[in-house]
Amino acid sequence: MTTIPPVANKDRLTGLDSSFLHLERDSAHMHVAGCSVFAGSAPPYDDLVAAIESRLHLVPRYRQRLAFVPLGQGRPVWVDDPHFNLRYHVRHTALPRPGGEAELKRLAGRVFSQALDRSRPLWELWLVEGLAGGRFAVLSKTHHALVDGISGVDIATVLFDTSPDPLPVAAPDQEWDARPLPSRAQLLADALLERATVPAEAARGIRATLRGPRTVARRAGRALGSVSALAWTGLQAAPPSPFNQRIGPHRRFTWVRADLARFKAIKNSLGGTVNDVVLAAVAGALGSYMRLHGRQTDGVDLKAMVPVSVRADVERGALGNRVAAMWATLPVGQADPVARLHTVSEAMVGVKQSGQAVGAEILTAVSGFAPPTIMAQAARLQARQRLFNLVVTNVPGPQFPLYLLGRELEAIYPMVPLAENTALGIAILSYNGQLNFGLVGDFDALADLEVLADELRSSIDELASAAGVPVAAPAGGSPRASTRQARAAR
Repeated sequence: MTTIPPVANKDRLTGLDSSFLHLERDSAHMHVAGCSVFAGSAPPYDDLVAAIESRLHLVPRYRQRLAFVPLGQGRPVWVDDPHFNLRYHVRHTALPRPGGEAELKRLAGRVFSQALDRSRPLWELWLVEGLAGGRFAVLSKTHHALVDGISGVDIATVLFDTSPDPLPVAAPDQEWDARPLPSRAQLLADALLERATVPAEAARGIRATLRGPRTVARRAGRALGSVSALAWTGLQAAPPSPFNQRIGPHRRFTWVRADLARFKAIKNSLGGTVNDVVLAAVAGALGSYMRLHGRQTDGVDLKAMVPVSVRADVERGALGNRVAAMWATLPVGQADPVARLHTVSEAMVGVKQSGQAVGAEILTAVSGFAPPTIMAQAARLQARQRLFNLVVTNVPGPQFPLYLLGRELEAIYPMVPLAENTALGIAILSYNGQLNFGLVGDFDALADLEVLADELRSSIDELASAAGVPVAAPAGGSPRASTRQARAAR
């Protein structure tokens, strides 16, 4: 008789997924979020609920909540929520008049300030009516333990349509019925059994990733070098900045809408990659903002934590996190936009050659075998240290229009969660020719977040001007003078 070797519970969180639970505090909420703006009048709430319900079988995690192992003896597992109520997760509200972007941004900030209830499935959607111009919005929140940026984009393509008149979604094979909840004793027994039996398989898996004809030593050496590069870079303390303060639970949220083709044109003219141009624009905005607040920036390089997807194409659509981290240098003291871009580009080439992302992926895999108590302490230690000044994450989205009940999605503005002692996060998402920046800040620490958004627009304009790329025109208006020019005129 063939013996089937034990394997890890497919519903158990990975070490990386679990770390986002450990990082969460009353002041630091670990959900990713987004504000989506649609053309046309808002659909009736009941129609939206029905549309989402017809597709929930495509994302079964949306009907599941966390079950925690007693005594912290294992990572949590996903279990069916026997009390699942879709109308709790899909909510309905409206903007006060005049229903402009300012009102939508304030609402988004309030919604994104509220932590998700861990006793329920970790997601929410808010249907927002009353947006000026005959439009509506949808605010989305999903815990980082459930998705990373890439898989979150994949979920959007499942819940949304790719044409105004979509084909009907195939019904599930059988009606959903919640599986019985495991008892505390069962959760503990399963975790202990898995800990005792699975590590042997894990060790074989690690050996397999390094194994190859006559290449074991070479690959092992590269792996150790990558981990060393990550550790050395990560342990260098980030410089003091106005973006590293104790944070509270409340958030401000704003955005900058940009054109992907414009960034590509800058890249083609000045060199580097689109991501280099993004980081150079962010560095210029941060430097200007710091100088406006009387901070010296000469010779100052801020440190950004840049998540990098390591999700293979065959894994697209799967939930959970498949990300690693790299540390990017942001030369905020470099006033010349071309020199700033070249500095960023050269630094990112060095980062890639150092193998930081590979090292982070290896450590992420190893963390899956660390006891939960060690993972929790490591997450708390990381949150207390000033290892980076801010998070800048750039996620590729679908380059075709999406629709919700026949209404076209005009724009998506993403939000990345704030870590403890980090008052600013910048998320970038490309969609259908756009490259949109979502800026989230602590409500008290960054009361003038809109000023930073203005400086980001000006920084993008500076790079475009240096590259000979025409100045962008805002929607429905003529080309806008840069913020610095307008300030000088006053």
